[in-house]
Amino acid sequence: MTHPQMRLDDPELEHETRSGMPSLVLAALGVVYGDIGTSPLYAFREALHATAGSGAHHANVLGVLSLIVWALTIVVTVKYVSFVLKADNRGEGGTLSLMTLAREGLGGRPKWVLILGVAGASLFLGDAIITPAISVLSAVEGIEVVAPGLSHWVVPITLTIIAVLFFVQRFGTSGVASVFGPITALWFLVLGVSGAIHIFDDPSVLAAINPLHAFRYVADNLGSTIAVLGAVFLAVTGAEALYVDLGHFGRRPIVIAWFALVFPSLLLNYFGQGAFVLSHPEMAAHPFFGMHPEWARLPIVCLATAATVIASQAVISGAYSLVRQAMHLNLLPRLQILHTSETHSGQIFMPQVNSLLFIFVAALVLFFQSSSGLSAAYGIAVTAEMFITSVLLFVVMRRIWSWTLGGAVAVIVPLAMIDAGFLAANVAKFAEGGWVPVTVASAMALIMQTWTAGRRLLARRTRADEVPLSVIINNLDRKKLPTVPGTAVFLTSDVEGAPTALLHSLKHYKVLHEQNVILSVTTATTPFVPDDEKIFLESFNPLFSRIVITFGYMETPNIPRALILVRKLGLKFDIMSTSFFLSRRTILPSRRGGMPFWQDRLFIALSRNASNATDYFGLPSGRVVELGLQTVI
Repeated sequence: MTHPQMRLDDPELEHETRSGMPSLVLAALGVVYGDIGTSPLYAFREALHATAGSGAHHANVLGVLSLIVWALTIVVTVKYVSFVLKADNRGEGGTLSLMTLAREGLGGRPKWVLILGVAGASLFLGDAIITPAISVLSAVEGIEVVAPGLSHWVVPITLTIIAVLFFVQRFGTSGVASVFGPITALWFLVLGVSGAIHIFDDPSVLAAINPLHAFRYVADNLGSTIAVLGAVFLAVTGAEALYVDLGHFGRRPIVIAWFALVFPSLLLNYFGQGAFVLSHPEMAAHPFFGMHPEWARLPIVCLATAATVIASQAVISGAYSLVRQAMHLNLLPRLQILHTSETHSGQIFMPQVNSLLFIFVAALVLFFQSSSGLSAAYGIAVTAEMFITSVLLFVVMRRIWSWTLGGAVAVIVPLAMIDAGFLAANVAKFAEGGWVPVTVASAMALIMQTWTAGRRLLARRTRADEVPLSVIINNLDRKKLPTVPGTAVFLTSDVEGAPTALLHSLKHYKVLHEQNVILSVTTATTPFVPDDEKIFLESFNPLFSRIVITFGYMETPNIPRALILVRKLGLKFDIMSTSFFLSRRTILPSRRGGMPFWQDRLFIALSRNASNATDYFGLPSGRVVELGLQTVI
């Protein structure tokens, strides 16, 4: 996810990082743990509901609690904290970072790893539309406990909060981000304290620490186990955020926050809810809000709403970050990116992504009407993404960390089996709502596959019509065309061929600039590329040079800023007397092309809606010349 905090993978910041560790831990609380921190609102309640109506009796409560405790311990503490957080790609985490790391380790960039990465990214976006809906709904539903007569206002209030949340995205998150950490810290303290108080209602719930209660419950309730496991998984949703936000905080603050506050507070609250339900079984429908005294319920509803908004903000920002990474890795077309901060490159706003997310989230709230209804939709995307993470982690263990086969299998197989079990449990909820994230993820995967296949096809068509750059330069040496003052920069995606814009410029203008630069932009498999490795400069003769600029997949490509580095390599030019020549392609479908006709149409639609290269590369609009041409695919 992309958030306003500073990056920690810069060695120069190491001393500053150590001295500011408490503030980093506090900031990590607000960004990393917002999602998993709101799970107590609904996870235990839904698990009890899934016990096939057998009631909130002692064996059920101990069994469900034991499953939740060990899910948190194994999935979050063992898998993510102990292993996944160590699989950083030059300091960055997340599915696409793990994918590029695995492809690097295997060599040859195998396609199946790319497919897993695309699937994981698509599943995250499927999850991104559900988290804001279920989180805010579950918090606002506290009104039903505070004032039952206002129950019909739950959906309108939820939609209003969500609409405001998405509307303020355009203004950036720096203002509210400063209070994310303190509010979330207060939230976890309230979780821990309220849970600890109610444990005394029935201290026998502490026996749930013994995993035998989980095994015994599963053995005695085989008919309802799948449904219960699907609900229990709600307690660990948000675990992926630990890895996604690795680049913003580093491993240590995330680990400290988990063990010092998050994990103990979650355990205390779940135990407290269990003890409260045993002593007040009539409150099993709303144990979280019911366990607070009447005078505290309204403040708790307000605090819970703030916590869910923070959790939603983290997911929205993460969606922006993921889409930007996918764009830079050529998995998605260029979309408009607006920077909302002059000092933090991570603070971005993507209007198209924001609008689509809002439409889907609002539709989910209107369709399901309650967090219980939405809980059926929640889980499939996250469990599938976690399973993909396990597979890619196995590759990293073997190829990057050089683990033995036996050691890697001993760790990954049990974790993957747990992921597969949770996935199977959530797949069982497909008809009740699980189809929602699967549909969204499938649509995103189709778009990514269409875009990558279409780009390859377009590149082949273009390359067939291109003339080698060396041939053009040799011909121009003999013809000696007249020159005009200034520098011409011709952008091309093909490093070897002559840019189409150059060919059209020569055809129409029949002149050359006194300095001509063939410019290509590539994306590295690393998140960031140092300035001294960013530029490749090659001079052919006094008239022609080639520049290849390499950006990391987490960077925002800005050509004018990168060209400043070129001057240090000896190529002198004035940006205000430089013209940038681009090709604007009109793509036409062909019934005998390389893709089905409907997919050609989809690729053309994606191309038309892509952001133009001028905005994407930060080119000065007054210095850009676009030359059009048609290509049939």
